[in-house]
Amino acid sequence: MKIALLQILPSGGQEENRKKGEQWCRRAKAAGADIALFPEMWNCGYRIPEDTAERDRLAVPADGEFVSSFGRLAKELEMAIGISFLEEYRPSPRNSFRLFDRFGNCALHYAKVHTCDFGEEKVLTAGKDFYVADLDTAEGMVKVGAMICYDREFPESARILMLKGAELVLVPNACPMEINRLSQLRARAFENMIAIATANYPAGQPDCNGHSTLFDGIAYRPVEQEARDTLVLEADEEEGLFTAEVSLAELREYRRVEVHGDAYRRPKRYKILTKNIKKPPFVREDYRN
Repeated sequence: MKIALLQILPSGGQEENRKKGEQWCRRAKAAGADIALFPEMWNCGYRIPEDTAERDRLAVPADGEFVSSFGRLAKELEMAIGISFLEEYRPSPRNSFRLFDRFGNCALHYAKVHTCDFGEEKVLTAGKDFYVADLDTAEGMVKVGAMICYDREFPESARILMLKGAELVLVPNACPMEINRLSQLRARAFENMIAIATANYPAGQPDCNGHSTLFDGIAYRPVEQEARDTLVLEADEEEGLFTAEVSLAELREYRRVEVHGDAYRRPKRYKILTKNIKKPPFVREDYRN
């Protein structure tokens, strides 16, 4: 299964972004991609105005023309498309992601759970849960989940997706991908035995630097003596289309026999994880439950 990471710069207005997004999806299809993934909040280039009216103006309905156009495009190209956008929502917009399958149907809709409440995302409505969907690709069915940017920094995000059956997690992103954030993705893939594809904005977008990645989640191969890096692809900082493949058959066999994921977990020992108790030094005044 080939995944295309659209590490591209926004063009200004929403219609310009829609047209540019379409052009790059066509390039992804020409490159043989089964899935094309956009960076975070593509419709507005990850812009969250302080002014409420301006923010609401940028937000688009999940079933509106901007988002739906990528559903029609997915059907035309017979390629899944994952589009991230500022979603029109009440009481305030959401940072959302919608995955269209190759037939143009909405396979997955997700709103960012871990909004950055210490920054500009404090005005957004946070999502309530993580979801996994069966995605029909030309290479067969694959169970897909999503995280958005800051979600990656919480092991619980990927863990829940793994427990719900995810084999592949798609991650729209908008931040500087340095060694520690890349290490988080590597860890999430390793500990859950899942593939993780991340599409970031390139250098030129404020606070972003490219380095979109694909981790295949396979740390060991029977024919190899040493552990291997699960990193299949790491893009540079430039704007571009970056593609890499994941072997679903190999990943499934690896998950069937290896020791990570849910194989030897002991949930009865983890009761404290479900308690919402904040103690110093982790108390924050801007924390939203």
